[in-house]
Parts: sequence; structure tokens; C-alpha cells
Amino acid sequence: MTTLKSGRLAAWNEKFVVEERYLPAATRRRLYLTSAVLIVVGLIAFVALLVGVVTHTGFERLDAPVEDWFESTVRPSTTSFMVVLAVVFGPVALPIIILVVLIGWIVAARHLWRPFLLAIGMVTGVVLAQVIAPIVQHPRPPIGEMLMGPDRSFSFPSGHVLGTCDFLLITSYLLASRLQRRWFAIAAFTVAIVAIAAQIVSRLYLGYHWISDTTASVALSLVILGVIIAVDTRRTVRVSGEPVTGPASQPQRDGT
Repeated sequence: MTTLKSGRLAAWNEKFVVEERYLPAATRRRLYLTSAVLIVVGLIAFVALLVGVVTHTGFERLDAPVEDWFESTVRPSTTSFMVVLAVVFGPVALPIIILVVLIGWIVAARHLWRPFLLAIGMVTGVVLAQVIAPIVQHPRPPIGEMLMGPDRSFSFPSGHVLGTCDFLLITSYLLASRLQRRWFAIAAFTVAIVAIAAQIVSRLYLGYHWISDTTASVALSLVILGVIIAVDTRRTVRVSGEPVTGPASQPQRDGT
């Protein structure tokens, strides 16, 4: 019975989880190098921002001037657009969007590896935001500046921005890395960067975060993306002629 269950589990794993792709050794090195750069840059930036917030030095000194400038730009028509961004990438709508994407991806690709990576990346971001905020205890801007009602929780890092970054950057990587089309990679990451910038502006404009909060979220997301790239490369990339360890290869079905 145990052998039968193990055999079924191995077959299920090979069919739905194992994913191997053959790339040149130079491409694999670039992926690992990209991963390392993202992790190092993200960690250094986040630590620098954290120290600045705790000691009220460095980049944190821009918080008040930037918030004052955004407060001076408030207009009813602009506010409506910023509210839409806040809702779409907020704690209610974004998880629903992610769930729909994950289910659709699994059904279309009939595979679990990349949807699993996306889910892990998103959960990691949520956990980090929930753990870090009460430790740092960075207060939000004054309640009078908040345009969607009071929020008395702590603000460092921004959960909205972290969730947006994780979702868009990880999804862009997981798609672009398989399609292997330069134009698609450029387009996907350009859209992601523009959307992330819009979300940062939304959080600052609506008066719920400081510039240090939102920038720290971007830094954390770079670390998460770097780890995802490293894990994915280690798990899936093979170079012709090298010995293969682990389960037999399960060919990739499509570029989704």
C-alpha cells in the first residue's frame, strides 16, 4: 500500500510539478547573477530605509516634504482615480484577482509549479508586511490628510505597494522567462513598473503612507523576486550535457 501511494505521488509530482527547461549555461549564470543582484540591492536599500525610519535620518527626511507636496495637489477628479487604484490593489480586491489568476493559470497550463511560485511570493510579502509593521511601529501621516477614512495601523512598509510589486514583478518574470522573447519581457516589466509607480503615487496622494514606506516595499519585493528567480532557476533550468538529478523531465506544454 505504501509503495502504491508513493508511486501515485511520484506520478502526480512528475505530471503537475516537475518542470524542466534547457537553456545555455550562460543564460543560467545570468539568471543567478540577476537573482543575486536583486537580493543584495533590495536588502541594502531596505536596511538603509529601515535605519532612516528608526533614527529619523537619511531618506526618511523626505517623508514630510513629499507628503506636503501631494497634499497640495489634491483635486476631486484625481482623487477618484487614486481611490480606484487603492481598491483594486487593496487587501480585498487583490487577493480575489490573484486567486482568479492562479486558478486560470493552473487550468490553462495544467501545471502547478509557476502558480505555486506566485502564490508563495504573495504569501511571503503579506507575512513580511504583517511582521515588520508592528515591530517598526512607524506612524502614518496625520488622519486629517487621509482621504478614505482613518487608518490607525502602522505604515512601514506599505502593504498595498508590496502586494502590487510582488504580483506584477513575479508574474512578469514567470511569463517572460518561458516565452524567451525580449519584446515581451520589456513590455511586461514596463507595464509592471508603471503600475507600481501609479500605486506608490496613490498611497502618497491619499495620505496613507510616507515615501519611505512605499520605497521600502519596493526594496522588499526585489528581495522576494530575487529569491523566486533563484529557486525557479535551481529547480527548472537544465544545461545540455550536464547530469540530471531528480525526477524525470516533464516537458513544458506552452508559454502560459
